[in-house]
Amino acid sequence: MPKLNDTQCLLLSAASQRSTGSLMPLPASLAEGSRATKAITALLAEALVEERETSVVSDVHRTDGDLSFGLYVTPAGLAAIGVEGSGDDQAGAGDTAPPLSASAPAGPRQSKTSAVLALLARDEGATLPELIDATGWLPHTTRAALTGLRKKGHSIARSKREGITCYRIAGVA
Repeated sequence: MPKLNDTQCLLLSAASQRSTGSLMPLPASLAEGSRATKAITALLAEALVEERETSVVSDVHRTDGDLSFGLYVTPAGLAAIGVEGSGDDQAGAGDTAPPLSASAPAGPRQSKTSAVLALLARDEGATLPELIDATGWLPHTTRAALTGLRKKGHSIARSKREGITCYRIAGVA
């Protein structure tokens, strides 16, 4: 299983949240630029994402004449971040890729940072106790990891869920 950096984890996590599995549009915390481009190139090389023809404007990554192409997460890409697909093979699914469902990110090969990013990418985000359970870190280490993610350019929003502070990556569709 390939070792993923934070940018790659963020891209795959965002794609896993979309019903089509598209990497586009990029999460708000990633600006168009070399960091995203390098991450996408590496994901393509590892076959964790694939390029497919699309007619959905928001999914378009590049155009070639009259054809538009998008980038879509593959089952291997979902497995790399500890997310289960719907069981259908997505290769060649085009614009009607099956919906994806998230599972608890607890694979033995998954890095702790990847687990934190996957939890924070969920619509409901994650509470500090959930992050501690997923990583095995102490509370102060978990809060320091959140600070480190902010320093790396991730926009982390705080909110309340049932009276408990909840963290999530802001801008992930």
